[in-house]
Amino acid sequence: AMSLGSGETTVMRMVSAYAVIANGGKQIKPTVIDRIQDRYGKTIFRHEERTCEGCNANSWANQEEPVLADNREQVLDPMTAYQITSMMEGVVQRGSAAGKIHLTDRPVAGKTGTTNDEKDAWFVGFTPNIVAGLYIGFDTPAPLGRGSTGGGLAAPIFGQFIEAAAKHMPAEKFLVPEGMQFVAVNRKTGMMAMEGEPDTITEAFKPGTGPADVFQVIGGGEYMTQDQILDSSPQAQQAITSGASGLF
Repeated sequence: AMSLGSGETTVMRMVSAYAVIANGGKQIKPTVIDRIQDRYGKTIFRHEERTCEGCNANSWANQEEPVLADNREQVLDPMTAYQITSMMEGVVQRGSAAGKIHLTDRPVAGKTGTTNDEKDAWFVGFTPNIVAGLYIGFDTPAPLGRGSTGGGLAAPIFGQFIEAAAKHMPAEKFLVPEGMQFVAVNRKTGMMAMEGEPDTITEAFKPGTGPADVFQVIGGGEYMTQDQILDSSPQAQQAITSGASGLF
């Protein structure tokens, strides 16, 4: 695995990897050619490998609606793919890309990336309909300038593109795998949130993997709640209530 912005790759490879996440863990094969036809209109090459029996019916005779068979390889667990998608929605809503993308009728997920010495700025993101990525940098790697980050440079450009592209696509939601559980958690501590607790977010969890609602401190004996931990540890209180850390 490689974090966005931590190593050298191409935009196509990075977008292809994120397309797997956006498609529920299904393998996606990138291409620049969708279909080739000869002079008579006969298709001699088609990138689309899925099959659809009944799609070429000459007329409607009350037959069942044809189904497009999805035979793409499942290379990532659907629940894992959705969890990553949910986390990257947080990047757009309250993380390093917050305020850069303005789509209100559909969800957007994405990740910013900045290489060492600010030589490259990345953003790869997606909606339920489209995945796109962009890179900003010199052909010969060199610093772009102080403060040149993926969130500051690349995310706004992605935002302009996705807002224009979305006008030609239906508004949809990300598909939630069956059995996925949603739990309100404290954004600062990552613990299960209590009813009415401020600064909470909703995160997706696989069954049996939800966050804890109590802590146990080494040498502390019995289990303690979040408030008890913070009351007994000024250092923990300062670490949690200061800075910009926390869950996206």
